[in-house]
Amino acid sequence: MKLNLEEVSMVIKKSNFDLTLVSELLKMKKLTIRNMKELTAYDETSKYTVMSVLEKAILKIHNSEPLDYSFEELYRNVENMCTYKYNDYLYENITEIIDGLLKSKIHVFYMDDIAFLDTLNWTWVTFCKQTKLIVNIFLYLDRSIVKENQGRLTLWNMSLNLFKINIVLNVKINSKLIDFLLVLIDLERQGEVIDRNLLKSLINMLHELQIYEDKFEPKFLTTTNGMYQNESQKMIKEYNLLQYLYYVSRRLDEETERIMNYLRKSTKSKLLTIVKIQLLQEHTQQILSKEVDELFENAKIIEITLLYDLFGMIPNGHIELCRTFTTYLKNRGAKIVQDPNNEKNMIQDLLDFKDKVDQIVANSFKNNERFCEAVRSSFKYFINQRHNKPAELLAKFVDFKLRSKNVDENIEKVLDKIMVLFRFVQGKDIFEAFYKRDLAKRLLVGKSSSQDAENSMISKLKLECGASFTAKLEGMFKDIRLSQDINSCFKEHLQNNVKPNITTELSISILTSSFWPSYPNYLVTLPEEMIQYQSTFQNFYVLKYSGRKLQWQQSLGYCILKADFASGKKELQVSLFQTIILLLFNNSNMMTYNEIKESSNLEDNELKRTLQSLACGKSKILLKTPKGKEIEETDSFSYNHNFSDRLFRVKINQVQLKETIEEHHATQESVFHDRQFQIDAAIVRIMKQKKALDHNLLVSELYGILDIPLTPCDIKKRIEQLIERDYIERDKDNQNIYKYVA
Repeated sequence: MKLNLEEVSMVIKKSNFDLTLVSELLKMKKLTIRNMKELTAYDETSKYTVMSVLEKAILKIHNSEPLDYSFEELYRNVENMCTYKYNDYLYENITEIIDGLLKSKIHVFYMDDIAFLDTLNWTWVTFCKQTKLIVNIFLYLDRSIVKENQGRLTLWNMSLNLFKINIVLNVKINSKLIDFLLVLIDLERQGEVIDRNLLKSLINMLHELQIYEDKFEPKFLTTTNGMYQNESQKMIKEYNLLQYLYYVSRRLDEETERIMNYLRKSTKSKLLTIVKIQLLQEHTQQILSKEVDELFENAKIIEITLLYDLFGMIPNGHIELCRTFTTYLKNRGAKIVQDPNNEKNMIQDLLDFKDKVDQIVANSFKNNERFCEAVRSSFKYFINQRHNKPAELLAKFVDFKLRSKNVDENIEKVLDKIMVLFRFVQGKDIFEAFYKRDLAKRLLVGKSSSQDAENSMISKLKLECGASFTAKLEGMFKDIRLSQDINSCFKEHLQNNVKPNITTELSISILTSSFWPSYPNYLVTLPEEMIQYQSTFQNFYVLKYSGRKLQWQQSLGYCILKADFASGKKELQVSLFQTIILLLFNNSNMMTYNEIKESSNLEDNELKRTLQSLACGKSKILLKTPKGKEIEETDSFSYNHNFSDRLFRVKINQVQLKETIEEHHATQESVFHDRQFQIDAAIVRIMKQKKALDHNLLVSELYGILDIPLTPCDIKKRIEQLIERDYIERDKDNQNIYKYVA
């Protein structure tokens, strides 16, 4: 069959001929193509001729020269060869040709500088492009091989395998290739700029040739391990904590970026594990022994978060960090609690410390339950290192916050924080006793600033400890409400039944003795008008509530006195005892200590405290002779007519309202007395259940069920008391074993 030029042009348009071949065809004017159907068989000469054409094409492709024939012609020749069963002949010859070509190029890699990598990479990239062209020509052969012989490699894989054998695995090339790749990576780790594209290409080559995991990765990881081992030992000595943490974080980021840029993803976990082990796990104790406490103390949230995240990457990292955090909490908390000179600020310091710790746990430790439990156990540990004192100071702190001048808009939040500390305190009975005494003073002298805040605190205590804990406190509020109603009824009674010679206005609080703290009863000499008012009220109350008995507590009273000074009229807010003494100076401008004592009938300690508040304080209503801060029995006092103050109503320091040493001891003694009953009941309950128990086991059981501060001495005393009262007895054969007496 013959084709003219026009027909050839049509064939060209429908084919993917190379432009060079098209140009050659146009120059030839005429082209004769033998029809494949005309061939009945390939003889040996035809086979060698076609193979020679194909070999020449392969060589030209590898030499980047233009082909003599089009890809379609070459493909058809391959198809014809395969049709006549020359598959093996073709495959073996192609293998031999490529193998020879690669062997001829080995000499170009015999160089000893890093430029060797560029040469190898260019050869690899070029070889891949050339192989793709060859595979396209021999595509029919490739399909036949895969179809007929599953065990034989495709042309692409065969070519890569030859490249691997002849080039990459060559003894003189392989070690140099791996070494130079590691040199480049090491240079980058030292901060130098390298050609990452070159590295990526060569590492992809190793992966394509399936020698990345066997040849490169083990040596890379071994080198990395040694490098970080040496580097970390140096840095841990030179850097402070923050510098070292940032160094570790930077190295981890760099290695992660290295994976993303040119290393294989399969290496990521192995590589990062090495970094974590050498930089963190091997130096855990050294890191935690540095300035970690300073981070916690200054609440460096960002830095602590970094520390937490890094230690989360290693086995038991959070456990070790939590152990260090717990040690810090106990040491820092103990300093606050056990400092006798800081009792005034102890509770506020504990609240501030708790806020700081909560901020660290929430923001840095992600509210990890392990760290939350560390905070709870640590606070409970150090708060109870001083038996009873934290509970007492906590009650006084609440009293301070609930007084009229101290309540702020955030009182509810403050009370919530106080309740958090309250949960850690073992001596809740101590808290109750002092809280009740302070509440009584707030209610009786009108110092409670907010009824809502008082009710809120009672509700919180009731929710935390139960209704029995707050029963007496609620009873105190009930008494105050009832007293207001009784005073209203008494005023109506005065208006309707009593002559108008009583001009003094009194407000009387009726207290149920079982609800309120006990107070000392002073037999003082009251002014005549007060005695008359008191007698009138008592008659009114006895008639209204038959069978009840009133006992007057003058130490809790307070008064408003109107006074004339040279600067003008003033109102003085004073205690009842101060009132009794000041009224004596209506009849005399000067009185001696003994005269005041005789007229008031106050006992010495109370009289001295009261005179001290009037004559030695900031507001000197009385003048003492001789001058001084202490009251002596030889002193004399005169009315200070020249007293002045910018305020119309002047509050005189009410010394008797402050807690005295006697009151403090009395409160503690009452609590200790009640504790004896708790310990006795617990011992009897345990022994009734166990019937017989060793001393040490009994003590251990008591510590488990009683949430109060106990000492072995206290327990031993209660056991002896119960033995004397025949609740338990000692075993005759073993004195350390107790038996329950039914």
